[in-house]
Amino acid sequence: MSQVYFDPERETEAHSLPDCETFYMTAEEAVELDEDLMYEALKEHPLATMNSRERQKAIDWAVNESGATGGWYWQACFPGCLPDGPPMGPFATEAEAIADAQDQ
Repeated sequence: MSQVYFDPERETEAHSLPDCETFYMTAEEAVELDEDLMYEALKEHPLATMNSRERQKAIDWAVNESGATGGWYWQACFPGCLPDGPPMGPFATEAEAIADAQDQ
């Protein structure tokens, strides 16, 4: 995980904090954040809340259904604070994620 600035010029300011994080997530981690998709997966695998094997089947179903892939994501977030929205991505490299964040 890296912390970067949306505006790179702020990095030299004495009292500014990074306002963006970049991180890597697998396809499984990405679909687990999608509440609507996981709701559908739980309808397909109702025992997923009781059994880790069934939970993995539900996650695998969600990955296949959505076509999700792993990759780099960025998220607006000050250090020590909760994120300011959902993760944006995936991107093939961390540099692409940073470039997209700074282009916003």
